[in-house]
Amino acid sequence: MNDDTFLAHVADGLAALPAVHAVTLGGSRAQDTHGPGSDWDFAVYYRGGFDPADLRAVGWDGEISEIGAWGGGVFNGGAWLTIDGRQVDVHYRDLDAVEHHLTEARQGRFHWEPLMFHLAGVPSYLPVAELAVNRVLRGDLPRPDYPDALRETAPEMWRGRAELTLRYTRGAFVPRGQATEVAGALATAAMETAHAVVAARGEWVTNEKRLLRRAGLREVDSILAGLRADPDVLAKAVDDAEALFRTV
Repeated sequence: MNDDTFLAHVADGLAALPAVHAVTLGGSRAQDTHGPGSDWDFAVYYRGGFDPADLRAVGWDGEISEIGAWGGGVFNGGAWLTIDGRQVDVHYRDLDAVEHHLTEARQGRFHWEPLMFHLAGVPSYLPVAELAVNRVLRGDLPRPDYPDALRETAPEMWRGRAELTLRYTRGAFVPRGQATEVAGALATAAMETAHAVVAARGEWVTNEKRLLRRAGLREVDSILAGLRADPDVLAKAVDDAEALFRTV
């Protein structure tokens, strides 16, 4: 199958599942930033009793989780599949939950959640960001603008997390010369700051892959490159990172 045929094939298969109201394409392929080896990210928007067994019954090869198996919260499950030789991710999106997060985001309210592979974790407005940037393949979904209220509250929260991360690092890791811990903390604080920067601009974020570049924070690479297990060196690195974060 060529890409267009493949896209239609998967979208039709997902849209035919019971309780599914819409199907979207996300990730780099929705934003035209993909490369030849990029995977395909889909989401199924359902209401009510979605059963992963129905997805298994389609017969595509791969691993299909139960609802909630990815820890609940924003990411409540999905599948890693191989279809026509292509790597495909499918995310479950409960429409009731998505609509709740949209209502909250419009009021500037959200919460933070840990998520594997995300240094800074994710905000509960991530499903709203997906509505804004993903490509709807089947069904109808809202396409929200970035709420003014969220531009007020999100930067403050992310900046606060970054400041606390650096403060803890100064007291817990720097005096002990723990370079690995300092490296991890600086990377985390950089991502937190980047979230603050793009939120202040009213720009949606769906993952961290290009977040530092978008926020103008790639210079943190040079700070991390100079780390070694010396308290003085580590203290200077934290100072330099803090100064960098203030400039963006």
